[in-house]
Amino acid sequence: MQLLETRMSTASEQLGRLRGEAERLAPEDGEAHTDLPEDLQPRDAEHAQALLRTATGELASHTEALNQARDAHAELLAAHRAAEDAASGFDEIAAMLRDLLREHAPDEEHEEPEPYPGSPEEARQSAAEARRSLRGCAADLSAAEAAVREASDILVRHANSTRYEQVRTPARQQIRELPASALPEHAQKWADAFAPRLRVLTDELEQLERNRDSIVDRLRGLVESALATLRSAQRLSRLPEGLGEWSGQEFLRIRFEEPDQATLTERLGEVIDEATRAAVKKNSDLRRDGMSLLLRGVAAALQPKGVAVEILKPDAVLRAERVPVGQMGDVFSGGQLLTAAIALYCTMAALRSNDRGRDKHRHAGTLFLDNPIGRANATYLLELQRAVSDALGVQLLYTTGLFDTTALAEFPLVIRMRNDADLRAGLKYISVEEHLRPGLPQQPRAGEAVHSEITATRMFKRPQ
Repeated sequence: MQLLETRMSTASEQLGRLRGEAERLAPEDGEAHTDLPEDLQPRDAEHAQALLRTATGELASHTEALNQARDAHAELLAAHRAAEDAASGFDEIAAMLRDLLREHAPDEEHEEPEPYPGSPEEARQSAAEARRSLRGCAADLSAAEAAVREASDILVRHANSTRYEQVRTPARQQIRELPASALPEHAQKWADAFAPRLRVLTDELEQLERNRDSIVDRLRGLVESALATLRSAQRLSRLPEGLGEWSGQEFLRIRFEEPDQATLTERLGEVIDEATRAAVKKNSDLRRDGMSLLLRGVAAALQPKGVAVEILKPDAVLRAERVPVGQMGDVFSGGQLLTAAIALYCTMAALRSNDRGRDKHRHAGTLFLDNPIGRANATYLLELQRAVSDALGVQLLYTTGLFDTTALAEFPLVIRMRNDADLRAGLKYISVEEHLRPGLPQQPRAGEAVHSEITATRMFKRPQ
């Protein structure tokens, strides 16, 4: 009984599935999907499966035949369109050939043309490219002929230039006499003849360029050294302390814009070229010595603004007032001019000592002054002169015939001199006054007052 119930449950489930599949596969309208002939009516399920397999096979074969027919139909349509295109291409190529035949000269020899192996479209493209190439070649030929004519004209003008009047080569004479149309025929011969001379001239020009670069490089080093000297002159003109507003100030102020290396090289090259052109010119007054070239090089390096130099104006209160050097003659008095000149000399002497590798605090030289007190007898000017000379290591020796006690009181050492004449030779000598001899250091006597005495002796010995 349990076995039968199990089988009945399984059969019921299978029956439900079959009914659902039958309802799903049932036609929407009518009792069947199609009407079958009597010989195709299935007797049972197995017969229906066999008929279904047979119908499926026939459907596949008929579908393949249909696809083949469609492909054949498409090929026929493509062949029909290709034939129409070939016909139109043939008409177009025929028209093109007729045009070419009209342009063809009858006296030219030509070979029998071969049939084009490609398609009409390829033939059309090839013909169009050939026509475009022909037009391009014709344009190139015209441009080349124009270039040849222009080059011939340039060559003739070059040969007729006044720069080459002294050149007596046969080639120049031929270039001047031959017609322009005949010049290209001789161009290769002239080129072969000029090639060795061109190599020689090229080597000489390269050597000249190397020499020019070497000169410019050397001049650049000198100019840079000169600019460094200007900066050193401003630095070395710094005044000592104890001068009011002038304390620590630079007596000279030199301002300029230093160019970069590329600009400096270009400007110095122009200076060298100008000197070279002046050398080959007649009646040229341009100096070409070393100092003149250096000065022109420095002036070219400082273009366009140049160099601005200002100097402190000496006055009684020592105000930090600067005046351009070009206005010194209009603004300074005689004593101020002399004081400024002494300060400038001390600065240059300190600069020379510095360039020679000596310390700026060492002795930078001695300056003899011929009666400066006659022009600069003001106390503040003398103090300023001595302060600047002490700071820059220059010894000042004043000579004067004036007995200005106020001015002479500023000096720590005063020596009285006199003129002695040699009656035989007519010469004059300067010697120390005889009455100063008692002033030499000696043991004072008892009860005797010493009125004057030499208390110090200064000597500087220049090294070998």
